[in-house]
Amino acid sequence: MKLLHIDSSILGPHSISRTLSAEIVEQQRKLHPGLEVIYRDLAAEPQLHLSSDHIAAWQGTAPQDAGVQQDLASGNAALEELLAADIIVIGAPMYNFAIPSQLKAWIDRLVIAGRTFHYTAMGPEGLVPKGKKVIIASSRGGTYAPNSPAAAFEHQESYLKGALGFIGLTDVTIIRAEGVALGDEARDAAIAAARKEISALAA
Repeated sequence: MKLLHIDSSILGPHSISRTLSAEIVEQQRKLHPGLEVIYRDLAAEPQLHLSSDHIAAWQGTAPQDAGVQQDLASGNAALEELLAADIIVIGAPMYNFAIPSQLKAWIDRLVIAGRTFHYTAMGPEGLVPKGKKVIIASSRGGTYAPNSPAAAFEHQESYLKGALGFIGLTDVTIIRAEGVALGDEARDAAIAAARKEISALAA
């Protein structure tokens, strides 16, 4: 089996999502002996943000800019890694109510018409092979429960589930540490609850 491990936090060793994603990966190693892990640190090696050159290249025009050429090759490799993986673990903190721009740039390399989805008479259809499992390590400074005052600002987990589901990744589990900026007690409780969920993950 293959596991693709993605981190996107810019906080390095201080990142809660990185801590949780690493612990999820270790739990998966225990559940799947011999698991092959591929790791991408999107903060250390970010993709470029989309440009007109990227769109033109996907439509068949070869880019002249060497940086774009390299980025397209890296993006294609990222897509192939996703397609080859049986399990995808994503460390996804909330920044200003949404995901990090580095993570968005990575997703932009995955949601490509004709590669991971296409339009049909019945609407869009995901093309990513079935059976893949996604586990998201989510961290948030505040709380965004559906009926909370801040619920309308939640564009992190909802975006990830929507974008991944659009290309066919519908088996998504979220391990969440929420309210981590509300004091030490709240932070410790949120991390402990997330770790309990990690230990309960099944194969």
